[in-house]
Amino acid sequence: MKNLFKVISINNHEAHQWFLKKHYAKRIPSVSYAFGLYKDNFLCGVCSFGRPMAHQLIKHAFKGNFQDNFLELNRLVIDDGFEKNVLSFFVSQSLRQLPKPNVVVSYADTSLGHHGYIYQACNFIYTGLSFKKRDYTVEGFEHLHNSSLIDMVGRDNRGDKVGKLKEMFGDKLYLKERPRKHRYFYFVGDKKSKKNMKNLLIYDILPYPKGQNKRY
Repeated sequence: MKNLFKVISINNHEAHQWFLKKHYAKRIPSVSYAFGLYKDNFLCGVCSFGRPMAHQLIKHAFKGNFQDNFLELNRLVIDDGFEKNVLSFFVSQSLRQLPKPNVVVSYADTSLGHHGYIYQACNFIYTGLSFKKRDYTVEGFEHLHNSSLIDMVGRDNRGDKVGKLKEMFGDKLYLKERPRKHRYFYFVGDKKSKKNMKNLLIYDILPYPKGQNKRY
């Protein structure tokens, strides 16, 4: 695999079109580190890591520890037609290039029929489903992520964001149950750091979920 592909750090803007046009979320996430998958000097995939949106997870998952060393693998996309093990190779090589120590969390969306087989192949720890939560959505625009709606009123706007959304959409704005996601962790660091992370993790380590994946 290493003879065919290279994984190197790339500038964030090099990944933007992949996020907007190739990834199902169709939006640019917060990116701290981005990596490119190259074959014959052509960029054929991107993988990015950023600060997790779930602030409570950062605060409590490791009993208050590693809050400044906490990343989310928030985007992973490659061109079609590659073998299945190319994705796991890409992720594992990207993880190796992250600063140490770091906790990495990632999710597999149950609403899309995903189980996280890529993370299982990379030896992530599985800790069950994310918490139940409701998000605001707009009738006729259910495809928009809650974060996309918040972007419409501005993340730097310190006022009542929900109030602003109600002004924009009126009765079309409503609360919808958020699909739960499979939650995985990976520990980046030396043996001592990894052991410490595992011991401090508040979640039970569970068997990997299985099922038929759907392709998006």
